[in-house]
Amino acid sequence: MTRSKSGEAAARVEDYLDDQIQAVADLDRVGGLLARVQEQQDVLKKQLQEAQIDQFQKQQSEIDARAQDITRSTTNDDAIKVFESRMIKVNRLEIATSYLQLFQEVDNLSTEARKTIITKPGDALARYLKLQSLTRGLQQAQPVAEDAAPHLIDHVEQITLKLKEEIRVGLVKTFQATLEKMNWPNKELNLLGPTLSAWNEQASLLLKLGEQDLMAQQTIHGDDQSRPTRVLLPLEVMVQPLAQRFRYHFFGDKATNRLDKPEYFLSHILDLVERHSNFMINSFQPLLDARCQAVNELELIYSDAASEFITALLPLALTKCLSVLPQLSSHPQLLSHFIHEVMLFDSNLRETWAYTPSPNPASEWKGLSGEILITHGYFNAWMLVEKEFALARYRTIRDDPESADIDYDGVEPSESKPTNGAIRINNLLETITDRYRGLSSFSQKMKFLIGVQLSIFDDYHQYLHGALQAYLASSHTAGRLLQGQSKSEALGEKGLASLCKIYGSAEFLERKMEDWGDDIFFLELWEDLQDRARANSGNSGTVGQDLTVDAVAAKTSSTIKQSGDEELETEGGALFDETATSYRRLKELAEAEVLRLLDINVRDAVQPLASVETWASLSAPVTDISALVPSSAVDSLLQTISSLLGFLRRVMAPSPLRKATKHFCNTLQHEILSAVILRHSFSAAGVAQLKRDVLALATAIDGTTGARGVATASMRKLDQTTYLLGLPIKASTTTAEAQNAVDDGWGFDNEDDNIDNANPTEAAAEGEEDKRWGLWEVEKALFKNNEAARQTLAEMGLDLLGENEARNVLKRRVEIGS
Repeated sequence: MTRSKSGEAAARVEDYLDDQIQAVADLDRVGGLLARVQEQQDVLKKQLQEAQIDQFQKQQSEIDARAQDITRSTTNDDAIKVFESRMIKVNRLEIATSYLQLFQEVDNLSTEARKTIITKPGDALARYLKLQSLTRGLQQAQPVAEDAAPHLIDHVEQITLKLKEEIRVGLVKTFQATLEKMNWPNKELNLLGPTLSAWNEQASLLLKLGEQDLMAQQTIHGDDQSRPTRVLLPLEVMVQPLAQRFRYHFFGDKATNRLDKPEYFLSHILDLVERHSNFMINSFQPLLDARCQAVNELELIYSDAASEFITALLPLALTKCLSVLPQLSSHPQLLSHFIHEVMLFDSNLRETWAYTPSPNPASEWKGLSGEILITHGYFNAWMLVEKEFALARYRTIRDDPESADIDYDGVEPSESKPTNGAIRINNLLETITDRYRGLSSFSQKMKFLIGVQLSIFDDYHQYLHGALQAYLASSHTAGRLLQGQSKSEALGEKGLASLCKIYGSAEFLERKMEDWGDDIFFLELWEDLQDRARANSGNSGTVGQDLTVDAVAAKTSSTIKQSGDEELETEGGALFDETATSYRRLKELAEAEVLRLLDINVRDAVQPLASVETWASLSAPVTDISALVPSSAVDSLLQTISSLLGFLRRVMAPSPLRKATKHFCNTLQHEILSAVILRHSFSAAGVAQLKRDVLALATAIDGTTGARGVATASMRKLDQTTYLLGLPIKASTTTAEAQNAVDDGWGFDNEDDNIDNANPTEAAAEGEEDKRWGLWEVEKALFKNNEAARQTLAEMGLDLLGENEARNVLKRRVEIGS
């Protein structure tokens, strides 16, 4: 039809054009033709609009007349009002009809469901789920309807809840009968085909009964740990006989119900998990998997079967805990033991059973201990008890006289030796870590760390610092008089032992803090602290409950106060930065005092050697100094070396011992140069005797400390000085032999010397095999001018002596000085 009309219109257009355009000349009139056609079209449109208006007015008049006739009104306005009022009545009638239909549907669903609860529980459950869906739809529509039917919704909700309870009672009764046939909860279960099939069917129905509520709860709370504890309905029923036995043993007057033995009921819970875990995994887990496949949303709700069973048992343990905690609050020791056992219980569930109440891996179970300490507010009381116990134990260790003894066997042979007290305090602090390692709250961990562990660290630092101050006082005459000490006691081996105790203890605890920084527990705590500090930067920023960024930074590490732009710099920070730094400073102060004590003793011990007045009178020719016997003037120095350096070897690690030995040798070298060589005149025999004495000292130093070659390397200037001072009157050796005398004059191999100590001038001197040096020749060159002096010293390989120093040394030779 449409095609025929379009074809007819095309034919008419074609006829019109043929009629109007018959020759080429007619094409010039196309413009006028189009204008005329447009004018005709406008006239037609106007006529059409007028016709439509007339038609509308005619229809409006008919409608008004009909409305007046229906409503028997004389005017249109009255008719409209009456008509609207009747429409409202019609709407109300429709709503009432809908209510009646809804009531009828609800009544039919609930009535039919009740009839089949026992005979066909699956059908009853299906009708209940339909009724529940209807109720949920009404609840969701209520806000849109501006709460138009609260009574209706309340009525439907009450019917739905009542029906659910009736179905639950019926299913539970049937399920309990099946459990009795299974011999639940005995160890040997009856899992024959019909019984197990009935159990599967009934457990699945109970799961379906509670799933809508679980999904609604999941929508509201998500994985929030504060959400109400939910137990799956079949497990709730299965736990009932277990709960009866639990209450019988742990709430009555049985021997198993003891305040001081919380491990009794906690281990009972663990035994139940162990005993029934196989049944849960083999029988209950398939039901959960099937429900998750049927309803995808349940994957975010159901955890594994073992975890769900643990969730069902935990209320028993929590109820027991809350029943005894008021009594335990007045018994600190029992409270401490109780919380410790609960934390072990939590750790067992996490590590052995990988327990998590939610399948979401990001959610963290705060544990039964978290429920007690956080939700029920026992943390402050428990922490106060733990702090008092820890501080009391710490003070006992600190004040024990045996704690001041050095422990030679408590650390590796290559480490500095701390005191018994430092090792025992470290063990105490590690025990304290175990006490709060199981806490789930970051704020609680930080409060325990700062309030207990770091406070003990700080107090022991003050104790060691006080010991150092006491030593410093005794190192001065006034202080010794007040303390009644002699100089030998304060500055001898006893004083050195006091300093080494401080040094070794500070170094030991600093090293332990570094080790703790690598512990996974403290690493996670540090990373969490950094994240919180960056997220809450600012003067009033906090990282936890009652924990400001500034306060925590002052106790742990100042790096957490840096902004995000400085994040790269914080990678070197650690949780114990501030405390470790204070111990490091104390160690360095103690080490500096050890070196000062060595200086004082070296100066005192050098005095007998400095008092010898016979260096110039010794005239017997000496060809081999090893044939000489060390003079008695070095006995005091040898005793000092044996006593002080020998003690340091027993208590110091190789690196600080080598540093102390070098310092001792440098001081000894300086004192012999200034107090002996530059204050006396020497004959060749006197120089030989001095060389023999120095050789004895170097041998004693290397032998006592075990640091081979340190004395030779540290006292090369003294060696070169004695070589220059002991030059023969006439040249009798080659330069190479003289150089060997410089290098090996004390009888040591220099195989352990640092190669960097070799001087290029020595190699040059060794190349001049034919050059011989005598006293007068060297004297003439040294006193000629500075250039000649420098050249001569370089050729002799005396790289550590300046021109003036060499001249002053050479003046001490009696032949030149006279």
